[in-house]
Amino acid sequence: MPTGKLKRLAFAVLAFAFATNMLLLPLPARAQDEGGDGEQLKFIRDAEIENYMHELAAPIERVAGLDPHSVTFTIIESPTVNSFVAGGQHEFFYTGLLQLTASPEELAGVIAHETGHIADGHLIRGEAEMHDASAEAIIGMILGAAAAAAAGNGQAAAGIFTGSQQIAERNYLTFSRSVEASADAAGMSFLDKAGISTHGMLDFFEKLEGQELLPQDRQMEYVQTHPLTQDRIDAVRYHWEHSPPALRNAKLPEKFYIMHRRMEAKLLGYLQPQEALLRYTDKDPRIPARYALAIALYRTNQTDHAIKVTDGLIKDEPNNPFFYELKAQIQFENGRTEQSIGNYKKANDLLPDSSLLRQAYGHALLESHDPADLDLAIRQLIEANQLEAHDPLTWHLLAVAWGRKGELGGTVQPYDGMVQYALAEESIARGNDKAAGQLAGRAMRALPKGSPYWLRAQDIKLTTAPEGDRDSGRHK
Repeated sequence: MPTGKLKRLAFAVLAFAFATNMLLLPLPARAQDEGGDGEQLKFIRDAEIENYMHELAAPIERVAGLDPHSVTFTIIESPTVNSFVAGGQHEFFYTGLLQLTASPEELAGVIAHETGHIADGHLIRGEAEMHDASAEAIIGMILGAAAAAAAGNGQAAAGIFTGSQQIAERNYLTFSRSVEASADAAGMSFLDKAGISTHGMLDFFEKLEGQELLPQDRQMEYVQTHPLTQDRIDAVRYHWEHSPPALRNAKLPEKFYIMHRRMEAKLLGYLQPQEALLRYTDKDPRIPARYALAIALYRTNQTDHAIKVTDGLIKDEPNNPFFYELKAQIQFENGRTEQSIGNYKKANDLLPDSSLLRQAYGHALLESHDPADLDLAIRQLIEANQLEAHDPLTWHLLAVAWGRKGELGGTVQPYDGMVQYALAEESIARGNDKAAGQLAGRAMRALPKGSPYWLRAQDIKLTTAPEGDRDSGRHK
């Protein structure tokens, strides 16, 4: 994506904090500035949670006139209660918000509110433009959030952005009460049309209602910058009370309650493993409790015990892809790559349209270092890319796989060109246009002219070239 588009997209960032703390991401003042005293951003890529959120959101997005496949969900690991939309149809949710929601209806209410911002086309009108470096970093985050989960396999890893400088002053990201009320109204309309009760949105607002009674220095930042006014709460309450009885008391299908409880269990086991170990034991028969326990055991390096508990879950639900994924991940991350491959295959057989599961399966096949697995690894990674085109880790793994294919076959070309092409795509996904253009140029020199990969490399080179060089580039 050219720098000009990056800047325009960055200026369209919509940071609608749904509960606390505006989007004040600590990014480096300069591209080479790393470390500092700023906090580190962390992302979670999780096939199960993302699958749940997409299923829950799909009917809301459809009635809003959006294509559910075009809306992405990114999870930020933080106790902050927050959500926002950015760069078009990218929705970001903090784990603090996910853990605060007590039901799928509450989470649906948050999603509906954010969808209201997208559907209404709300735009940021900041008082000053951001520096190019910050703009590029923001879009790098948006398009490359998956890169933060460098370990892959559906879990979290450290984010790629550190530093002490905030990307904008609070007033740059502050929205009027009328805009927030408009998103509420749109969200309630979408919930009605999707057949989902607005009581969940009301429940979530009421959890935050007491914030306005606290001293200002103790209030959530959302309340300070986007006041959760009594008028807004009253509007949601009035809407719910005057809904038709069938809609007012509507309950989502049971599967969403199951998925929500398992999301809660997974986040607890991953983020607060010691608490999960205190709360649950092997004797607890409930599946969410055992799920949290298995993840907590894995997180505290009790590998064999974690696998034993996971085996019990698989025995109870042999068609659950995420239990096989968990077992495979535990094995993979503890050096049992060969054992993990069969479980990743089973997870993919049960849920073939998950890009993250295919990526994890391809990664395990690649790490087996068995030449017999290489073609299957490449096939899985290509299929993962077809499901999600902008995941930098998948492109990086493809570059490794194609490089290894060339070494084994003794034929540098065209595999060298394919490696350079994959690295160019990885750079695009990370928001690094300069590197992408250079790598695309190298790919074009090594690939057969006119081949599909050559044409795509040409597109990358043209779109990342400086404005004045693009027209001439088309005739070369």
